[in-house]
Amino acid sequence: MLETLRVKNLTVFGLEDFEFSPGLNVIVGENGTGKTHILKVAYSVLYVSSRGAKESGSDNPKKAHLEGAIAKKLTGVFKPDRLGRLVSRRSRGRCEIECRFVPAKHQLAFSFHTASESDVKIERPPSAWIDKLPVYLPTRELLTIYPGFVSLYETSHLSFEETWRDTCILLGAPLVRGPREQRIKQLLVPLEGALQGKVELSDAGGFYLNVDGVPLEMHLVAEGLRKLATIARLIATGSLIDKGYLFWDEPESNLNPRIIKLVARTILHLCQNGIQVFVASHSLFLLRELDILLKTEEFQGTPSRFFGLLKAEGGVSVQQGDTVDDIGDISSLQEELSQSDRYLKSEAE
Repeated sequence: MLETLRVKNLTVFGLEDFEFSPGLNVIVGENGTGKTHILKVAYSVLYVSSRGAKESGSDNPKKAHLEGAIAKKLTGVFKPDRLGRLVSRRSRGRCEIECRFVPAKHQLAFSFHTASESDVKIERPPSAWIDKLPVYLPTRELLTIYPGFVSLYETSHLSFEETWRDTCILLGAPLVRGPREQRIKQLLVPLEGALQGKVELSDAGGFYLNVDGVPLEMHLVAEGLRKLATIARLIATGSLIDKGYLFWDEPESNLNPRIIKLVARTILHLCQNGIQVFVASHSLFLLRELDILLKTEEFQGTPSRFFGLLKAEGGVSVQQGDTVDDIGDISSLQEELSQSDRYLKSEAE
């Protein structure tokens, strides 16, 4: 479990500590406050560690491998012209990142300078690799671009973020067979009910929605439903079952309220099944739905943590707590509340 992420001089941040829950973590803020940056830096660290044994050829983490692998991953995920561009413009020093885990053997700290091209300095290496690959869901659905995307990404210079490639690889994994199938089916029931079908990967490499035995091309499925289909596929392949990590950037994007309610429920079900979930959002509807569900008997006791990113003089400040009420007044959320008040007032006149 990722317990704490400390960032210093990362893009819009000065010095901030994010103290995460082992279950649900929701990062809220208006555009430009660095929500996605926190997801990406945490994901990059977890990805490198989870691939460390295979890519380094050693069961013991080495600084030399980590220095190159972390720099490469950050560059691939953020897509800056050079690594040093991720250092806060208000700082002439170094960007420092520290990740604390439970268990502590995964702890990792590193830094890089504004002049850094493609290297980081490992301040504290872990003593063991992480054994579960994280999942990153960008705002765009990926099922329709899946056919041939990974091979094209590997052989061409594309401007797409590397998270797209990573997730496409996971989407193409085989379905899980064995003792975990029953638990997977339980998680899939509400998703397949909303989709009115099952997600299938054809021999030709394209995704379809099988509705009563008739395959429907994924391009013909509503974009919002494709997000649900993506989650369903990742559950079916075992990427989102048992222990693991899910980073989801604006899950509410292109979804209607009815589907957002199902997404909120699915997120909490994943938390109950051992997935540490990190969500970036500025949707009042999603936040309210999560808050409502967390108070129900079904989800009561699910660990949760909320983070409010607030624009302040000199950068962005963070307020955090165990409930939505602890994160302060977020401008984008206040605008939605204000509009509701204005609408009710106009109807009453």
